[in-house]
Amino acid sequence: MIYYLTKIVVTAGLVVIISEVGKRNTFLAAILASVPTVSLLALVWLYQDTGNVTLVTSLAKSIFWLVLPSLTFFIALPLLLGMGVNFYLSLVIATSVTACCYWGLVAILHYYGVQL
Repeated sequence: MIYYLTKIVVTAGLVVIISEVGKRNTFLAAILASVPTVSLLALVWLYQDTGNVTLVTSLAKSIFWLVLPSLTFFIALPLLLGMGVNFYLSLVIATSVTACCYWGLVAILHYYGVQL
């Protein structure tokens, strides 16, 4: 149980740290957020839990493919906000666009036989 609490505290702590740093220095927060911290932690936790390098390799490959459509969020959100769209509506639209891009990429990868 302590192990799971540690995982939760470390993971949540990183999100809080990034948001707090963002209040003072958005560039530094962006650097911290752009490092695949969550992916890194997920890979470490998965290896710690299973010791299975094959699972870690599979997760890393899947993360690689799914990073591509996630980038659309960071294109759509600033564009929408720059057009004066309300923040929360922009967030919903950007998330929806990203979800569609995920679906599209997964369909394309499936068509070409790439396993996620």
